Amino acid sequence: MNNTYKQRRKLSVSKLKSKKQRKESSRRWILRQLNDPYVHEAKAQGYRSRAAFKLIEIDDKYKLLRPGQAVVDLGAAPGGWTQMLVKRLKTNRAGAQPVVGIDLQQIDPIPGAILLQHDFTEMSALELLSQHTPDKLDGVVSDMAPFACGVSSVDHIRITGLIESAYAFAQGMLKPGGFFVAKVLQGGTDAKLLQTMRRDFVKVHHFKPPSSRKDSSEKFVIAQGFRRGANSSDTNS
Repeated sequence: MNNTYKQRRKLSVSKLKSKKQRKESSRRWILRQLNDPYVHEAKAQGYRSRAAFKLIEIDDKYKLLRPGQAVVDLGAAPGGWTQMLVKRLKTNRAGAQPVVGIDLQQIDPIPGAILLQHDFTEMSALELLSQHTPDKLDGVVSDMAPFACGVSSVDHIRITGLIESAYAFAQGMLKPGGFFVAKVLQGGTDAKLLQTMRRDFVKVHHFKPPSSRKDSSEKFVIAQGFRRGANSSDTNS
């Protein structure tokens, strides 16, 4: 048996194992979806993802949303959070300020929302957003998460990078009193970023919504009362 044959056989076995692993992973995902009450409820209420309930629970607890507010949803695809924002901000009413969702992926239309396929970190995104939003926003929300590689340290770095980008956007766009919501991993926000948030906001909290799966490491950072550059001694965490 020559080396070339051994190499080909080894590669073939490796591909077979990988295929079986993918099938098993898919099977577990399907079973989890079938047994998840939030998935069924999302379908019943017309939400595009179960994630909508996370923002519902965040808003129920922290009372962030009011009709008439200008809010941008970063990384909005497939649109569950945007749908929920439209409902609570009542943007379907005539003359109301629409919710703006932005994502690298195309998002199917949502009545009451402006949906942009763009990279929000690019300067051109600000020019595009300015066509649909006032100069300053009441809120910026983000349920973005990178594709997990399974290595916790790498996944943490990736999601921290997303949060930093979202927060940089929020710093430049929020009006005084505005709010910021973003997904983080268990262990909380990066210490340096958290320190900046506590400087910039009256209140900063971490919260794991009941609809977050128990085996998920996700939490959310909720920052309220934007006041960039203010000295603060009355912060919470």
